[in-house]
Order: sequence, then C-alpha cells, then structure tokens
Amino acid sequence: MIYRKLPHGEERISVIGMGTSVAGEISEEKAAETFAFAMDHGINYFDLAAGHAAIFPAMGKAMVGRRKDVMLQVHFGADYTSGEYGWNLSLDGVKKSVDWQLKNLRTDYIDFGFMHCLDEDGDLDAYVKNGVQDYLLQLKEQGIVKHMGLSTHSPALANRVLDMGIIDMLMFSINPMYDYGQGDYSIGCTNERYLLYTRCEKEGIGISVMKPFNGGILLDAKQSPFHTALTPAQCIRYALDRPGVLTVMQGAADIAQLEKNLKYLEATAEEMDYSVISRLTPDETKGKCVYCKHCHPCPAGLNIGLINKYYDLAKLGDVLAKEHYLTLEKTAADCIGCGHCDSRCPFSVRQSERMQEIEKYFAS
Repeated sequence: MIYRKLPHGEERISVIGMGTSVAGEISEEKAAETFAFAMDHGINYFDLAAGHAAIFPAMGKAMVGRRKDVMLQVHFGADYTSGEYGWNLSLDGVKKSVDWQLKNLRTDYIDFGFMHCLDEDGDLDAYVKNGVQDYLLQLKEQGIVKHMGLSTHSPALANRVLDMGIIDMLMFSINPMYDYGQGDYSIGCTNERYLLYTRCEKEGIGISVMKPFNGGILLDAKQSPFHTALTPAQCIRYALDRPGVLTVMQGAADIAQLEKNLKYLEATAEEMDYSVISRLTPDETKGKCVYCKHCHPCPAGLNIGLINKYYDLAKLGDVLAKEHYLTLEKTAADCIGCGHCDSRCPFSVRQSERMQEIEKYFAS
C-alpha cells in the first residue's frame, strides 16, 4: 500500500480507501470479512456514509483488536437510527445518530467528523443555525473528534467552508466525467473544480475522493462518455493525480471487487494511462498542467509535474513553493526543448514552452 500524509496532522492515509455505500447489501458477516480483508491489505481509511445501517456493526466487528490501525470518516447529518439511511440536520437528531454509530462501531472516538453532504447554502445555514457545527467543534475540543471535514459536491459550498478555516479534510466527487461537466454531480465548471483542488493543495486540506468510478458508468463502454471502458486503475490514478487528493474511496461491495480494485497497486504505467479521456478534454482545461506525469519520463530528467505544481503554487502566493522549487535537483532551466513531453500530454500543454516561462518566473 502507498500512503500520503495528512497535511494538518501526522496521520498517513492509504491512497486507496474504502467506501461503504453498497457493502450493506451483503450480509453483516460478509461485510465484516470484506472490511477485515481491506485492513489486511493496508487500507486504513474508511468512509461511513453508507447506504445501509448494517455496515456499522459489521465495521465494529472487523475492528476488534485493531481500532488504532483504522481511521473512520463519520458523517454528522447522516442518520441510521431507523435502520435505514436518512438525512437529519437537527441537533438532537445528529446527537442521537452519532451516539448510535459510536455504539455500533464499538469505539469512543472519531478520527474525522464530517459535516455531511452540504451542497446548498441553505444546508450550511441550517447546520450552523441548528448548532450542529458548534457541536462538532465542541467534540473536537474534547478530543472525541480528531479532525473536522466536509462532504460536498459543490465547489462554491466547499470554498465557503474553507473560508471558515475549520476543516482538515474535504470529501469531494472527482472523476473525469464530473470534471468535464458530465453527470448528475458535475457541479461547477471545469476550471472552478480545478481551482478548488489547487486551493486545497495550497492550504493543506486533504481530499478524500468519492464516486471515482461514477457508480460504475466509467467502467462500462456503453455508458461512458469516452466510448470506452476505463479500468479501476485508470480512474484511481486520475483521482490521485488531482492536486490535494490523499485517498480514493472505492466502494467495493465484496472481497472479489476489492481485489480487483487493489490491483491498482501492481498496475504498470501503461495500465494506469488514462489519456483516452483527452478526446473530450474541454477547451478551458487545454493547455493547463494537472501534474498527471503522463509526459514522463523526461529525457533530461526533469520532474515536470512537480515543477509545474511549485510554479502554480508560487503564483497563488505560497511563499514556500519557490524554496521547494529551488531545491529540486533539476529545474526548468535544465529543459533541453526536445518536445517529448509535448507529444504525450493528454491536456495539450506545451511543456517545453512552459518550462521557459517557469524559468523566467523563478529567475526574477
């Protein structure tokens, strides 16, 4: 397993996480076995915005003796007290639901307490007015919640909460369909979504990705807008290449699906190559580096993705980005202009020209 460090903490989070939205469709015993299998293979980050209440006792059973090896993403506003998923933003409802979840999870603390599924300004206003946000902050002060987070599909709402300076993690829906303006949750234009990812990168807010396969649509050639079936490895790689992303919450329903998704860890660069999506690349994203490293390897040995990232962060006002850039073994000044990267970029970036631009910027 590969791990990425939470910027606002010491936790190291597995790049492949575990979503539980459909795991409740199998028996509690099978779900517990699936969660234990995930832990055995290095997955340490679990999202509990489930479609079924049954996953909570299953997770509790799977965590016996290994709670410290697992990080749980618990949602304040998701209500399972009826036995089915519900949405409740009342303070009393949230308290009862969280107590129910902790009891069934057999734990007394929450690693990541999430403001759940807030997509409209009115949702956030109700969350604040009802005292739910204050309750979550109180639990954080008491140490019951270690980190606060937000689950949303809306870049505008995400930016509003980021302005508050209270979260360490953002759960956001990321896949090439949504980023390219297609699908039910493709909220925000392509550029708006990309700027959100970049802001998270700059401010040290980790992103946990939901819906990386878009409910399986991207894995089906007949449904995919790219007219070809992407693989789980391609979808996972795409999400992990977005700025700020720490983990991708694949939602395997059983061990067989989980094994298929875990093959990402053994995939070759060719197997992870998602450049097929370039045929539908929107005009607004063409010419913009997203640090995916499809242009690698560079014949001159440049880390092109990292050079671009430090450049973009520096332009956004990150004072440390220039220092990081200057400590690179090779900088844009070492570009030989061979054009190898230009021919391989899925987003039509003229990297050889961009290296000249970056060299001038950091030399000034």
